[in-house]
Amino acid sequence: QVQFVESGGGLVQPGGSLRLSCAVSGIIFSGYSIEWYRRAPGKEREWVATVRASESTLYADSVEGRFTISRDNTKNTVYLQMNNLKAEDTAVYFCNTNFRARLGDWGQGTQVTVSL
Repeated sequence: QVQFVESGGGLVQPGGSLRLSCAVSGIIFSGYSIEWYRRAPGKEREWVATVRASESTLYADSVEGRFTISRDNTKNTVYLQMNNLKAEDTAVYFCNTNFRARLGDWGQGTQVTVSL
């Protein structure tokens, strides 16, 4: 059974930081690209960042320079370090593979709220 479990969300003030974690089971983790997505209130889910099996990374323009995606293959876990958070980063954050995302198979996500 494939599972993606997101954690680490919370309430943070603008300019603050959070680190999200994504614990993965049921796949050969080291062989997969893993992605973070988010869904803001009233908006469609959008892609945020990708870490490939090679550990190379890609970012959406809106988070480039503020967010860092990384992976620990010994723990089957992907991280998203989010710095200089803005109100517009408020969303539910999800991790997934691109394949599962296209199938519509998602976990619960973790809520990030950026507010005073």
